[in-house]
Amino acid sequence: MVLGTSVASGTAPPARDAAWFDQLFAEHAVSVHRYFVRRAPRQEAEDLAAEVFTVAWRRRESIPEEFVLPWLYKTASYVLSNHRRKPTLTLLADYGGSESHERRASIDPAELVVEDDDLRAALARLSPRDRKVLMLHAWEGLDGEGLAKALGLTRGGAAAALSRARARLRQAWAT
Repeated sequence: MVLGTSVASGTAPPARDAAWFDQLFAEHAVSVHRYFVRRAPRQEAEDLAAEVFTVAWRRRESIPEEFVLPWLYKTASYVLSNHRRKPTLTLLADYGGSESHERRASIDPAELVVEDDDLRAALARLSPRDRKVLMLHAWEGLDGEGLAKALGLTRGGAAAALSRARARLRQAWAT
């Protein structure tokens, strides 16, 4: 059984037990891990993904059955934001290089994934919100209602946000 099929068929939703969670994990672990690989240092992706699934287990009753993956992506964005706000231990040896610690800490990992310099420059000129909308659409493949759920917007609001982000990207690309 695929998660989310019971609502469409009119039957009662499955119990949100360990078997349900195992299935959720099997279906979505790779996608959540890839989300973090694209946005955080690779060595932290597994721990961040594990944190998302910890939240999913604790809040399993509130996960909308028809939008499990968008819910996980939204949770992942919160986990990543919280992770980036945490103070980090900096070794004294880190201060000796030509690149300052503040500069290294402020690099968006998404910039490291995008190899085209022109695209990277255009993306850098966008707001973090526009980059988030575009990445959820382009990298995670979310559209319509899924994008809306991941962003916490209505479907129309998500479509408008995507349209505006695309327009700003075109404008930034032309600059």
